[in-house]
Amino acid sequence: MTVNISRRHLIGTASAAAGLAMLPITASALNPTTARTMVDKLVAEINRVIDSGKSESAMYRDFERIFETYSDTSYIAAYALGVDGRRASSTQKRAFTDAFTGYISRKYGKRFREFIGGKLEVEDVRKVKNFLEVRTTAYLRGESPFEVAFHVSDRTGRELFFNIYIEGVNMLLTERTEIGSMLDARRGDIDAVIADLKRAG
Repeated sequence: MTVNISRRHLIGTASAAAGLAMLPITASALNPTTARTMVDKLVAEINRVIDSGKSESAMYRDFERIFETYSDTSYIAAYALGVDGRRASSTQKRAFTDAFTGYISRKYGKRFREFIGGKLEVEDVRKVKNFLEVRTTAYLRGESPFEVAFHVSDRTGRELFFNIYIEGVNMLLTERTEIGSMLDARRGDIDAVIADLKRAG
């Protein structure tokens, strides 16, 4: 088991750089103003849900819609599945993307729900390699402000975020590790992992 995990991590590290390199073909095509406007809208929607007073389940549905609207879900899901995606069928890839989108929206919805009574504010945009980073500051009651950064590309033809850093924690790498662990626990059974993701709170 140790050998398999090490091999997965080695391959995953190599493919991580390749995955980022495949994002936009030309960085000059990315528009900082458009990227900032997109994140402004995203942040406004997150803040609206935070302040809505809705039930947890209703909030999670809203966060799932926000993820589907503003994120490159197909890229995020494919990155999380990593090298195991090479042996997945088209049907499995679609099912994994759907299940993973629900799972990650619930997971990060819980994190954003911690912002109740606080807010996110967009600070600035900067070019990083072949994508744009839109940095925001999270203000929570009783806590020091911290950074939430959205990485934005136009791989799909419009600006969408494909990664989030919350207090320096990389969503893409975190989720690849989590999904890799789930696959190892299920002996590589992708369908079993899909079922697990649908049940994951």
